[in-house]
Amino acid sequence: MRILVDAMGGDNAPEAIVDGCIDAIKSQEGFDILLIGDYDQINKILNKRKFSSQRLEVVHAQEIITNEDLPTRAIRRKKKSSMVVGFNLLKEKKGDVFISAGNTGALLTGALFILGRLRGVDRPALAAIIPTKKGKTLLIDAGLNSTCKPINYIQFGVFGSIYMRELFNIENPKVGLINMGTEAKKGSEVLRSAYELLSKSKLNFVGNIEGKDVPEGVVDVAVCDGYIGNVLLKFFEGAGSFFYTFLKGMFKKTIFSKLSLLFVMKDMMEFKKKMDPEEDGGAPILGVNGFVVKSHGNSNAKTIKNVIIKAYNLAKNQVFEKIKNSLENLEAESFG
Repeated sequence: MRILVDAMGGDNAPEAIVDGCIDAIKSQEGFDILLIGDYDQINKILNKRKFSSQRLEVVHAQEIITNEDLPTRAIRRKKKSSMVVGFNLLKEKKGDVFISAGNTGALLTGALFILGRLRGVDRPALAAIIPTKKGKTLLIDAGLNSTCKPINYIQFGVFGSIYMRELFNIENPKVGLINMGTEAKKGSEVLRSAYELLSKSKLNFVGNIEGKDVPEGVVDVAVCDGYIGNVLLKFFEGAGSFFYTFLKGMFKKTIFSKLSLLFVMKDMMEFKKKMDPEEDGGAPILGVNGFVVKSHGNSNAKTIKNVIIKAYNLAKNQVFEKIKNSLENLEAESFG
């Protein structure tokens, strides 16, 4: 298996990206990595780490798409950028999955322009896993589409249901629509129309849910537009860090609390790991004709390593192919 990695995308590129690739190769067998980006910069980091492996190859790409670039213009004009080169390699079947921590808008635009949508898909969506009281919930869309049409919500529900079924063996995932209240008539006209479509679909739709229902694990798939999804995702990340720091500080106030910390340290570390975005980073873009994974813009080496291993496991289990086949076999009425 070959994993394509955009070495120049992200706030900490290329060093954190290259370091993450090295750490992934050292910790996991079964895949090779194609690092795409500035040859000299990448090799300087590899030499610094004194790392050489037949499992890692560098493909030179002289241009970089930055966060300041306009997505459509960047994809069309920067043909030699690490992101565009990566998409083309994926399209040419020279890799099994493409990972980037770069410009989210450009990543979506590139996926649409170069890879194209899967049949019947109106808009792709970013799928992010959220830890909950009952296990895990898929948040979709987590940041690609700031505004949506009613049909998009039902398609997000389809993507999410297939993903949770194939990845976590949840036979009939519960789907909820994030809204400002649980009543059917709540929210904007778009959300009310989306509620009606979801209610008539073959999905296991349980109705509207509120933000507080997501960490409670009320549903397996939480559907929303990308604006709400991204705000909710970033809130979870910040809240997890806050609570861990708060609890850690609480146990350091007195000699007795310090002693009691010894008895709960294991649980504290498990909580930190569960809420740490570096541990389960990386969200696939569902609905495009290729396996693309978006990593956090501020990804460090640890995040990149974990995203690569996650992508490897998803690709090994043929999750993308299963989603594609399931979508192609869906009856038209499943989309409303």
